[in-house]
Amino acid sequence: MNIAIFCSANSDIDPRFFHFTEELGVWLAENGHTVVFGGCDMGLMECVARAAHNVGGRTMGMIPTKVEERGHVSKYVDVEFRCDNLSDRKDLMLAHSDVVIALPGGIGTLDEIFTVAASATIGYHAKKVILYNMDGFWQPLIALLNSLQNRGLMREPYSSHIMVANSLEDIAGMIGEEGL
Repeated sequence: MNIAIFCSANSDIDPRFFHFTEELGVWLAENGHTVVFGGCDMGLMECVARAAHNVGGRTMGMIPTKVEERGHVSKYVDVEFRCDNLSDRKDLMLAHSDVVIALPGGIGTLDEIFTVAASATIGYHAKKVILYNMDGFWQPLIALLNSLQNRGLMREPYSSHIMVANSLEDIAGMIGEEGL
């Protein structure tokens, strides 16, 4: 499968996130999955690509012009896709992936998660987003989603489009069970 990874491009974050991300990258590669990522050489983006690449995995990088202009293209990109902006990058990542895994990240990651989930609710695709809840990172978002659901602001349970994994084993089970 092609698995899109949405995550932080910041390096000054909890070191445990890098440990979990490296484990994920190795697992993806060792299980024959391709890592589809934002093509950047910083933060968790670089970590997952390097981990997969170093054990013989394949990576696809969706590289916006601003990333390229600033000299931050990852050297672990096997297949490059150039794009104009972040909207194009999201579209390319979605088009070239079977499922999305969201690692810790900020505004950009939230934008990516909700773009994919919202377009699924309307029926543009049936791809799932898996929130990798490393050390409880996504708990505040999960609480918000539960609140929105409990207040009747969602037509269907958010779990129809957004799943929560608390471990690599959970991710492995979701990918296998869902037949994604």
